[in-house]
Amino acid sequence: MDLELWSVRPLWLTVLAALWGAAAGLLVPRAAYRFAVEPDEAWRTRCPDGHVLTGAAGGWLGLARCPDCAQDLRGSRTSRSAPGDVGRVSGDAGRVPGDAGRAPGGAGRMSGDAPTAYRYGPGTPLAALATAGTCAGLALATGARPELAVWLLLAPLGVLLAVVDFRVQRLPDVLTLPLAGLALVLLGVMALVPEHAGQWPTALFGSLVLGGAYFLLFLVNPNGMGFGDVKLALGIGAVLGWYGWGTVVLGTFAGFLFGGLYGLGLVLMRRAGRKTSIPFGPFLIAGAYVGLLIGAYAA
Repeated sequence: MDLELWSVRPLWLTVLAALWGAAAGLLVPRAAYRFAVEPDEAWRTRCPDGHVLTGAAGGWLGLARCPDCAQDLRGSRTSRSAPGDVGRVSGDAGRVPGDAGRAPGGAGRMSGDAPTAYRYGPGTPLAALATAGTCAGLALATGARPELAVWLLLAPLGVLLAVVDFRVQRLPDVLTLPLAGLALVLLGVMALVPEHAGQWPTALFGSLVLGGAYFLLFLVNPNGMGFGDVKLALGIGAVLGWYGWGTVVLGTFAGFLFGGLYGLGLVLMRRAGRKTSIPFGPFLIAGAYVGLLIGAYAA
């Protein structure tokens, strides 16, 4: 009977982890849209059509949908169906081309045109599916050990960082540095909980060693390694170091392998040259994920 219960428990744990990942993944597109700006630009505060983003946590939490655009769109459909009102959009009265404060993506929309930004940012279903799959894999590999709670909390942040870096080749400090601090603090707490399978001192040293190694690579070749990758490596090193130095080496190697294969593929398809800059953060995260899965399963 005990063996039967043990075989069922990981299944329910995986389902719960997937549900958590799906729910957290729904919030990724809005945050990714706001963070995905050039280094000299402020975080976005408006939808592509110019409406101010509102909601929880100063507009950072919520679905990537604009209710004002949805209202304008409904008004547009209603007005176009009315005789004599062709081309007029309800709710656009007084709006002129080139309104001040319009967010990127809304430029060029003429007054009276239908809104273009009811949904914005990366695809919500894809983000939810990716985060759900990531969390489910972590649950399968880790099982009912206390550090699973840490992995599930950090996984949506990793997905968000990967999306932002792919879109604008930028890893914001407000995400990378808290990731490192949060990983070390939470793993320190888990080290006090019975049945954990890692070592906090190795997580700390893994963070310092991997961050230092990436910093040396940055000094040697600043064009090949961004400083955002260095700061991301602090958190990655902590996560991988929890399961030992073998996991650190494996996760780091996998990240370089994935990045190299991606760059090689672009070159073979003639979409990039040998000196073309590519975002390395997503591959650093993907490599860490593979290393973490193997380290957790083997622990």
